[in-house]
Amino acid sequence: MRVRPRTTRHRPRTALLTGLGAALALGGLLAGTAAAAPDGDTAERARSAAAPSAELPEHALVGYLHTSFANGSGYTRLADVPDSWDVIQLAFGEPTSTTSGDIRFSLCPEEECPEVETEEEFKAAVAEKQAEGKKVLLSIGGEKGQVQLATTAARDTFVESVGSLIDEYGLDGVDIDFEGHSLSLDDGDTDFRNPTTPVIVNLIDALKALKDRYGDAFALTMAPETFFVQLGHEYYGSGEWGGQDPRAGAYLPVIHALRDDLTLLHVQDYNSGPILGLDGRHHTMGSADFHIAMTDMLLTGFPVAQNEENVFPPLDPEQVAIGLPASAQAGNGHTPPAQVNQALDCLTSGNDCGDYQTHGEWPNLRGLMAWSINWDRFNDWEFAENFDAYHGR
Repeated sequence: MRVRPRTTRHRPRTALLTGLGAALALGGLLAGTAAAAPDGDTAERARSAAAPSAELPEHALVGYLHTSFANGSGYTRLADVPDSWDVIQLAFGEPTSTTSGDIRFSLCPEEECPEVETEEEFKAAVAEKQAEGKKVLLSIGGEKGQVQLATTAARDTFVESVGSLIDEYGLDGVDIDFEGHSLSLDDGDTDFRNPTTPVIVNLIDALKALKDRYGDAFALTMAPETFFVQLGHEYYGSGEWGGQDPRAGAYLPVIHALRDDLTLLHVQDYNSGPILGLDGRHHTMGSADFHIAMTDMLLTGFPVAQNEENVFPPLDPEQVAIGLPASAQAGNGHTPPAQVNQALDCLTSGNDCGDYQTHGEWPNLRGLMAWSINWDRFNDWEFAENFDAYHGR
């Protein structure tokens, strides 16, 4: 999905509940760096402490924070993230190897980021943001963090290592930003409703296990590229006869299996090739038209591999945010603020849609996602300020 550069660029249900970390802290249950799963009593106490209390705002702004690396946008301390950002995605948790399932997270090295905070300051900032009603999640993957849960051992290691990081830093949940070759479909795996590919099945099982461990307080977001979602309307996996890119549409079975647990889906509407829309035309990134067509697909549903008997059902608008680069430097497909507003007008009220006819109006569309907070700061906060002005915040 998103680009996780060392030099430039990047790459949620109706409500997010009380911060998981805050709930654990209230119960005195922070687990430090221990990787062991909570025992039954501990897990139950964690769930009880994490009683629902705070929802996402009606329209939410999601942003990625370069936490473990620096690039041309500069380092931004978590405590310095402005109030505009409702969901802060910490980029990135990465595996020790592609197939290990062992996810690690650390702050940017001081030699790379002289302004980096200490571990204690960072954890305090997580708690402070949560006290302000913000959600802080660990984003796993990115361009350089390929994750393939090809075995049940890797699946179990993923659950334990991710759970350990959630506990250590007191986080609200995880964001799945698997890119590159992390997800692909085996030959013959053609039904998104009943996947058989191990990396797909194991990821679904791992995320369900984390949801079961933490209960309603667990926030789950995903940030796939269009290649892994909307491209599935035209091509799915290697195809009935083989020969296609097996990654095409590979997120669809994951999204579908977890749709009842999914807090937000914010597909990256950037770094994308042309995508076939529901109007039978290919749409190109960088304009209101692209965001209208791509989001309409998620909120209307679409035939997978153009098979009218195999339809991916629509998501709730409260689960959907539009993913964009925060500035022209952040990634290919930057959309000027006026075009972003046009897309929101069309999708939420049916106004100013251009020549694309949407299949509905969704005033409860959750909001926008940006790669990244750092790049928006670099660009004098144009992205966040435009979002706040549009929604009168």
